[in-house]
Amino acid sequence: MRLDSSGLQVLSREECLRLLSSAPIGRIVFTDRALPAVQPVNFCLDGESVVIRTSIGSKLAAATRHAVVAFEADEFDPATRTGWSVTAVGHARAVSDPAETARLATLPLSPWAPGSRDHFVVVEAEQVSGRRIARERSI
Repeated sequence: MRLDSSGLQVLSREECLRLLSSAPIGRIVFTDRALPAVQPVNFCLDGESVVIRTSIGSKLAAATRHAVVAFEADEFDPATRTGWSVTAVGHARAVSDPAETARLATLPLSPWAPGSRDHFVVVEAEQVSGRRIARERSI
């Protein structure tokens, strides 16, 4: 097990992707009018890509076209002081191909927000990193 300089366990890419696939909500970080913006979203993994379902006119859909974005998901237990955090960085793209849209529509990804959400944004997870904090074991 590898630890970082803070004593947190460094997770492998495979473990990061496994943990991401278990999280129902994440946060996408993008640029909106030259300022950083963070938006919580529900998502699912499609292989190693993060798939987000949104409306075509949303701020997220407009801001993520061909942009480099970050995506983060985590899980923490305050009672045990344990948890993990995973970040994926990569290019986001709006899906325009009807065949790909039809395929993505079959993924287990139901929007939580009301209204029509027939537009997909895909984030290619080019860089993935994660950390886990666990209870120290007594000697």
